[in-house]
Amino acid sequence: MKPWILLDSAPIAGGGEMRLYQHGRDFSIRVGNDELMNSHAHGSEDALASLACARLAPAPDHRVLVGGLGMGFTAAAALRAVGPAGRVTVAELLPAVVVWNRGPLAQVAGNALGDARLQVHQGDVAGLLRSSRSTYDAILLDVDNGPRALTAITNGWLYSAAGLAAAHRVLRPGGVLAVWSAADDPTFTRRLAQAGFQPEVVSVRGHGARGAHHVVWVALRLSRG
Repeated sequence: MKPWILLDSAPIAGGGEMRLYQHGRDFSIRVGNDELMNSHAHGSEDALASLACARLAPAPDHRVLVGGLGMGFTAAAALRAVGPAGRVTVAELLPAVVVWNRGPLAQVAGNALGDARLQVHQGDVAGLLRSSRSTYDAILLDVDNGPRALTAITNGWLYSAAGLAAAHRVLRPGGVLAVWSAADDPTFTRRLAQAGFQPEVVSVRGHGARGAHHVVWVALRLSRG
């Protein structure tokens, strides 16, 4: 059996490294002994974009913000959904992840970064949420393992009342916030509702009808009275 080959590594905030491995046609991104993503199982990443964009009113020029590039599957799914006049912005904190998506991972998700409709923001998605207003039709967050399973404590703001209030401000009327998680969290569902969203919890599989069960919150932005 062929071994997993280490292609590259990059330091992450708080210590440790993120590593990119290859095994034949498959790729894996890991931190320590934990696998964050695998190119063979990306159904829930695809669903994060398709579920959110399916709930938007028809329009030729939707604007989508993706928090977390990963292997590019969510960005690629968003590009398929927005149409030829749409635009997708991907915020990625680690420069190495962008380099990997332009290098060994380029064809894994159909070279999403080579699409002229996509722009990469090198930085934290939280910064965009804090500085923008009524900018996007959909926000897709896949920056950690979920509201209760954080690998980086700094990501907690995105799931907090303040972070959700910022997402509400950044979304246009009728916009959708979609959040990926490794597991359900009823407290977060209530927090979404308190922040002015109409949340729906959707169970998705990692690979077709198989793979791990994950959760995507699809939350419609409600107008505040």
